[in-house]
Amino acid sequence: MKLGISSLLSAALLASTAVADSFSWERLEKNNSVLVIVDHQEGLFNLVHDYDPIVFKHNMMAYTSLGTVFPEVPVVITTSAETGPNGLIPEEIRSWYPNAPLIRRNGEVDAWDDPAFRAAIRATNRTQIIIAGIVTDVCTAFLARSLRAEGYSVWAAIEASGTTSSSVRDIANAQMLRAGVNVVSLFAILCDLMRDWRHVPGAEELYPWIDKWMPNYAYVARAHKNAANNGTVVPGQKDLPE
Repeated sequence: MKLGISSLLSAALLASTAVADSFSWERLEKNNSVLVIVDHQEGLFNLVHDYDPIVFKHNMMAYTSLGTVFPEVPVVITTSAETGPNGLIPEEIRSWYPNAPLIRRNGEVDAWDDPAFRAAIRATNRTQIIIAGIVTDVCTAFLARSLRAEGYSVWAAIEASGTTSSSVRDIANAQMLRAGVNVVSLFAILCDLMRDWRHVPGAEELYPWIDKWMPNYAYVARAHKNAANNGTVVPGQKDLPE
């Protein structure tokens, strides 16, 4: 039996409608999530070539500092071959979380293969895992898929993981998406944890963090502050639509 173009389009529309009707969006909950810092080590940093090193260092430090503005979110840190070429987690990060579990893996590539790491995650009693690491295709993607296989919900901060090339990054992100990982921006994670600028933490607590780590949005806020405090409407502006 042959189907006409209109029949095929109708079938596609019905299928897409069914998918839309069945869609559910799991929101990040600050009281049900864990921030996991995976192998953001000084030696491994040199493998990152899909971002400019200055940009990636900024992204990495912004991501790892999230726990300082969301104290409700526990932090778990893991390293691989710390005493070898992979090096240490930067001192700044370690100073932010002196009491966080630091799981030093001595051979396990996938952090989930380490019993101490599994125990640290399970001890939080949280089901939503926020992750980023070096390198994207191994340390981040292996762990993300292992967590999904264990039934966890996973959010991967796209710009806070780095790897050897943009093509490798894109394949790794596609693999995670197929596994049901939420591959999202750091700003999306920040906003979903906050939910409402009137919450605590909200505008008062987060604008200083945004000013340090997200200058593009911070300068919108700065411009608004300056306009509100010092601005005047010049001729021609007053007739512009609002």
